[in-house]
Amino acid sequence: MSADFCRAVRRVPFIVVVLALVSAQAPSAFAWKKIKLPDPPPLSQEHTHPSGAFSFRVPEGWAVGKVGRDADAIQTVGGGLAVRILYRKGGAGFDSLHASCMGERLSGTPLDSEPDGYEYDYVEGMTGDKRSLDSAFLVVYENQVMEHRKWRQRNLTVIGESGSLCLIAFAPASVWKKSLEARSVLEAILQNVKLRE
Repeated sequence: MSADFCRAVRRVPFIVVVLALVSAQAPSAFAWKKIKLPDPPPLSQEHTHPSGAFSFRVPEGWAVGKVGRDADAIQTVGGGLAVRILYRKGGAGFDSLHASCMGERLSGTPLDSEPDGYEYDYVEGMTGDKRSLDSAFLVVYENQVMEHRKWRQRNLTVIGESGSLCLIAFAPASVWKKSLEARSVLEAILQNVKLRE
């Protein structure tokens, strides 16, 4: 190294030199690592919504039933996890439908819970060949629901030409943090919902 270079480096604050070296040597050092999920169990049960508008697959043993009085809502539960699917016929406002679906709660009573921090919010993308909005957040319930008060809720709104879906995945926060298998099965169920146009 030349004497001029050494004198120039001495004038630069130490932290700037360190950051420059780190970024040059390891450009991905600060990049988030994508978690590789294990293979989900076989989604051997197929269900079709009474309207025929969509179908979905779940693992063996998961229960499927209605949600309250909403004839267009269906929920499946298994392994301490749940997925709720709300169908809305016809065109729907992209943002407004997503906002409405984010008010859904596992207990069925929105007044007994409140969001407690967003993991991410209103992320626009594609689910298959359809536009989607995606949000995930923690909900803390006043009373336990399926033996847990803290739940991670993910809302994925999928917009089709003749109808739209709200896909809502629920996992106890403690299970979500520790179980890659739980993440894998929820992702597999969400990706296997087929909206028929």
